[in-house]
Amino acid sequence: MSTRNLPVDGKRLWDDLMTLADITDPDQPWTRRAFSARFLEGREWLRARMEEAGLEVRLDTGGNLIGRRPGRVPGKGTIVVGSHTDTVPNGGRFDGPAGVITGLEIARALQDRGIELDHDLEVIDCLAEEVSIYGLSCVGSRAMAGLLDETALARTSPDGEILRDGLRRMGGDDARLADAIRGDIAAYFELHIEQGPVLEEEKLDIGVVTAIAGITRWEIVVEGRADHAGTTPMDRRADALVAASELVLVIRALGHRRSKDGLGHFAATVGEFRIEPNAANVVPSGARILIDARAEHRPDMDGFEAELDEHVRQLAEKHGVTIAPPRLVSDNRPTPAAEPLMKTIEAAADAIGATHRRMASGAGHDMAWVARVAPASMLFIPCREGRSHTPEEWAEPDAIALGASVLFEAVRRFDAASHH
Repeated sequence: MSTRNLPVDGKRLWDDLMTLADITDPDQPWTRRAFSARFLEGREWLRARMEEAGLEVRLDTGGNLIGRRPGRVPGKGTIVVGSHTDTVPNGGRFDGPAGVITGLEIARALQDRGIELDHDLEVIDCLAEEVSIYGLSCVGSRAMAGLLDETALARTSPDGEILRDGLRRMGGDDARLADAIRGDIAAYFELHIEQGPVLEEEKLDIGVVTAIAGITRWEIVVEGRADHAGTTPMDRRADALVAASELVLVIRALGHRRSKDGLGHFAATVGEFRIEPNAANVVPSGARILIDARAEHRPDMDGFEAELDEHVRQLAEKHGVTIAPPRLVSDNRPTPAAEPLMKTIEAAADAIGATHRRMASGAGHDMAWVARVAPASMLFIPCREGRSHTPEEWAEPDAIALGASVLFEAVRRFDAASHH
């Protein structure tokens, strides 16, 4: 790949990515959590790099760091290339930063070539895409969509600080949040590592993201009866754990089948499990599980829920326990990408000579919030073994350079296609 005559400077992009990665909590690489001093240090570095690239840099009231390159035609709208620079604890060097530095590199590549766009171009580092200390993710992109509400601003960190005050520490302004809402974005592009193994296994360069999967979570509580583990006959028990265990296997089977026979991407996981009284010599009296289900298409989620309800009823009867109907904890619908932008990315990949396929994202991203107010799209590049949110997260320099080149071409094509 590196032998290709790419429009971006892959070495400059990589060096910046590694320099930003080194701004980390030294005892737990690679960590740069939103709302921390380390995060602000990373932003100061990024601001300087944006200014060196000739961008006009500002912080919006939602705490997003924005580098702007004015276009030739005033009022034509803004092309945005963005992601985030915050990480999860012990996270990676690529999840988020690769997308921001790609935006910066596209701006520099345009400058190097003396190319003026009709549209304004903005590189955006969205505040706190990862789940923050306030238990909320995508803080900056929610603000851009006008969806950072009073309930969100009142959320507290373990130290007792409210998000409203945290936002101010980051340079945002909760009193003027309406100023952060965007109505000018003509196209939003985000590059991201896949965080899954598909592209690597299929030896493809680019994933064109069709949708950010919807995420629905349910809590299920199983009530059995506590009895002596030594003296209660096996056929006389109302064992909550046995019923809950079978339910976990059912959820896995339903999820597996839908991922194969459904309309698109689907996954179902039991990630939380608690039992009562949790004692060696007592038949479990209660169990609680939390289900995380993700669907590219809503009908798959609805079908999963209907089947789940039926299995819950059958298992309660079979095991002589009480299982309340699944309680909906949260429900975010799928966010489709804009079809014209997907086509633009595919045409750009073909022009650069990059192989590609369409695929959904099972993880949440800033793109899902920006899509509420603008045409939005996303491009995946392969990552080693699909690993992410771990120090071992890795993407090859050539893969990032190629992805950035495809986005550079996509930006130019979108800009040219909207000549009136």
